[in-house]
Amino acid sequence: MHILVGIIVGGTAGWLAGQLWKGKGFGCIGNVLVGIIGGVVGNLVFGLLDVSLGRGVLGYLATATIGAVILLAAINVLRRA
Repeated sequence: MHILVGIIVGGTAGWLAGQLWKGKGFGCIGNVLVGIIGGVVGNLVFGLLDVSLGRGVLGYLATATIGAVILLAAINVLRRA
């Protein structure tokens, strides 16, 4: 059940990050992957800063979305290089 929730939250976070970061997008599966990886990036960044955006699905969604935006920014920088 946790895997399914992670995929749903990751997909939603990837979609939100795609809306916030204007670009070509990565498609449905790409957005899910960006959201899941963004969740890991967000947890790492906020863990290092000792910051919590809350518990539950909304906290995880916010963390994953911000992490996905950070990931999209990094991808954009690497594409330009």
